[in-house]
Amino acid sequence: MAAYSARGVHGQVVQSLGARIVGGAMPEGSTLDVRALGEELDVSLTVMRESLKVLAGKGLIDARQKRGTFVRERRHWNLLDADVIRWRVDGGAGEELMRDLADVRSIIEPAAARRAALHRTDADLGTLEAALEAMGRARVDSAEADAAEADAAFHRALLAATGNEMLARMDLLLEPGLRERDRLVHAHASVDDPVPSHRAVFDAVRDRDPVRAELAMLDLLAKAVEDLGRLAGPTAAPAGRGSSGEAR
Repeated sequence: MAAYSARGVHGQVVQSLGARIVGGAMPEGSTLDVRALGEELDVSLTVMRESLKVLAGKGLIDARQKRGTFVRERRHWNLLDADVIRWRVDGGAGEELMRDLADVRSIIEPAAARRAALHRTDADLGTLEAALEAMGRARVDSAEADAAEADAAFHRALLAATGNEMLARMDLLLEPGLRERDRLVHAHASVDDPVPSHRAVFDAVRDRDPVRAELAMLDLLAKAVEDLGRLAGPTAAPAGRGSSGEAR
């Protein structure tokens, strides 16, 4: 419940029920006894109803006449929601999720880096460089939250530098997973400094060298997979499917 502790009782109920649903303790199709859950969690029906609205907004539950409140099929879940991603990781699906994220990034980001090198503006460079500087400061200060924010800002700026509005909005797809990945990685001091790999991408984009920018991004993604593999141990090696193979 740590992620929801600052949100009060309502947030704690969302955290508790969301984690149970995503973790499988409340399986798809099962009916929720709202009153009994309220008694178990020691909250009012008003708090329960408000919490269930939040979960419904994430696609996890629905309510129908004669059936009551029930867990929806997984295909309806908003798997890009930051909370759902966190609950999946906390529930033991982190390796699968990070593997999927690596695959998606390997498809989108090398092409985005290549296009950014061709279309970036001076303003784009300024935003990218500011994110790099923030990344370096966070590394020195051991500020995990700041490091994650700086990393997200760099990749968001890179997508924007493509000059393509639809590509720029791919941050909605990538950023929730990227932030969760950073939460895992930056919590371990053994992980290498991320600045040099990001700096290589920046330098190529600045120099308007699309081929070098694409290759630098592939190297960055390979390093991202290696960082996660280092945290999880040898058994995590298959998580490199997609991006690590292409980078090598």
